[in-house]
Amino acid sequence: MYHMKILSRISVCLFLGAILVVPRGAAQTGSLQFVARVTPSGGIDEPVRSFPFYLLSKSYEDIQKEAAVTAPGANMNAFIDSLEVSKEMKAWMKTNQWVNLSGENFIKKLKTDDVMNVPEFFHAYVERMIGDSTVLFPTPKYKPEDKVKDPDKYARLKKQYLDAVRAFLAQNPTSTDGIDLSLEDVNPGHKWDMLKAQGQTDTSRETRQLAQAKYLIARADTDLQGQGYIRGLRPGTYWLSTLDIDATAGDARERWDVAVTVRPGGPTFLTLSNVNAAPAQHASIR
Repeated sequence: MYHMKILSRISVCLFLGAILVVPRGAAQTGSLQFVARVTPSGGIDEPVRSFPFYLLSKSYEDIQKEAAVTAPGANMNAFIDSLEVSKEMKAWMKTNQWVNLSGENFIKKLKTDDVMNVPEFFHAYVERMIGDSTVLFPTPKYKPEDKVKDPDKYARLKKQYLDAVRAFLAQNPTSTDGIDLSLEDVNPGHKWDMLKAQGQTDTSRETRQLAQAKYLIARADTDLQGQGYIRGLRPGTYWLSTLDIDATAGDARERWDVAVTVRPGGPTFLTLSNVNAAPAQHASIR
């Protein structure tokens, strides 16, 4: 009889404990309710309808940095090393971190020493100026055969010519305009653009895969009002993201990577708009 009473008391305690523990555990979860709207220029805001949103345990921006370690994209210095150009050209490209030898931005980077010391630049510049009959450009007085017959004369006359070209260039700094037309055959800019685009594609693919395989908590598609719901979330900070997918409305192209802190119990509300869209500052709801 005594043992029966003890077992009965234990059963009652366990039952009461279960009653107390279960609701408390259930109260620890929260939910997220959000609405997404995009406003085009000169227009009114429109709901982002039937659009996938991803709740992540890490910001998409930080996931991109993590993915860049395993899929770093194109390496400019390695690309430069692979080129069949002069060592002076490679040194200039690495110093300037620039490989596109055309356009106004390239011309602005050229200094007198660059033109004089990089063989490809010098030959392109001379070719450009020789073809311009409106200017009095220096002409070389040394002859190729003098290099063997009279090396001293050859060296002296060549130095005079180079000094004259340098002086002309210093007095006419805009004379480098159009030099890029003669560099088209050695310009690796187009090849680099293709390689860089492929590297960016690889990094983007790695980022998406990493986000969905390692950091995805939940996914929700918005309804016709642009609203989405995610329930049963543990309290904590998450990031509501569209990954690298743009939501469009007119001329507006928006994507989000917004921090949100989910509270236990009641729902947490979040509004997504042009204001907190990437690459603008990431909003944090607490």
